[in-house]
Amino acid sequence: MDGFIACFEGLEDPRTGNAGRHDLLEILMIALCTVLCGGQSAVDMAEFAEDKEAFLRGFLTLEHGPPSHDTFSRVLRLLDPDQFRACFQRFMARFAEAAQGVVAIDGKVLRRSFDTASGKSALHMVTAWGCDQRLVLAQIATDAKSNETPAVPGLLDLLSLKGTIVTVDALNCQRDIAQRIVERGGDYVLALKGNQGTLHSDVRLFLDDPETRPTDAHTTVDGDHGRIETRTCTVSTDIGWLQEVHDWPGLNAIGKVIRTRETSAKVTTETAYYLLSTPLSAERFGHVARSHWAVENSLHWCLDVIMNEDNARNRLDNGPYNLAILRHMALNLIRKEPSKGSLRVKIKRAGWKDAYLAKVLAQI
Repeated sequence: MDGFIACFEGLEDPRTGNAGRHDLLEILMIALCTVLCGGQSAVDMAEFAEDKEAFLRGFLTLEHGPPSHDTFSRVLRLLDPDQFRACFQRFMARFAEAAQGVVAIDGKVLRRSFDTASGKSALHMVTAWGCDQRLVLAQIATDAKSNETPAVPGLLDLLSLKGTIVTVDALNCQRDIAQRIVERGGDYVLALKGNQGTLHSDVRLFLDDPETRPTDAHTTVDGDHGRIETRTCTVSTDIGWLQEVHDWPGLNAIGKVIRTRETSAKVTTETAYYLLSTPLSAERFGHVARSHWAVENSLHWCLDVIMNEDNARNRLDNGPYNLAILRHMALNLIRKEPSKGSLRVKIKRAGWKDAYLAKVLAQI
């Protein structure tokens, strides 16, 4: 509990008067335990607190007994999300090493967090995912009236990027984002599409020209689930001509990935283009480009299918954002715990076995 207290030190209690009779940090610890065991709502948290009271009293006081579901709901709705996000960053500083390897930046909408009655749109979160560590490193919510791009620089400011390679999709391939990554000591591999106008067409025409000799090339062939996928990656550092025209921040190379998928029914080919701030080998470039899409399977899919995030109906005030942070904390704790088993199995094990749940919590 001491580590947990250190992470949440300075978090302001938004309750006043008798509404604050239950200890704030004990409420948050019970909420985290509930999510670790597969719970999703304030009702689940109250049920968990009542059913697991004997276990919880092993490290909590519970002076006034288990909190009610209204107490959990009120706290999560009213907690300042910026302060709670800062607590998450302190949690990560204690819990894991600094960002390293490939860091993927990607957005996700919590589809059922909208509130029609108040005109509130669904929450859009932008997350930094450590592809090598397989951990959520940071997250930030976008402005309700904007897409995720304006939020990305603020997310990058939460991270130490020295020695990392940051990847983003084509939506976030923007000058200010590239500049921020370089200023913070990182490198980038940015997917490039038509939203950058003539830069995309210039890169495409150059790399598709049969006369162009790439600096390096690498091909891989994978077969799985009745499909054969061939990836050919090329990198060119011949970009002086390109920088004379576009002067892109930190640009040192350009790359191309051709993906061909063969099934018994058809053959499809896709080509993607990239901007690189460091002249990676073609093999390393292919690995980095592919790592970005691990965020879909390793994070978004797990949140939606295993933790049921898309069906969560927490929608009032700051509740959706704060619960999303709790889910990220729980996901990191479960992933970091070294016991064998899938994420789904480990979440069930935490609910079934108090000793295992205590082992997971001991990492904080």
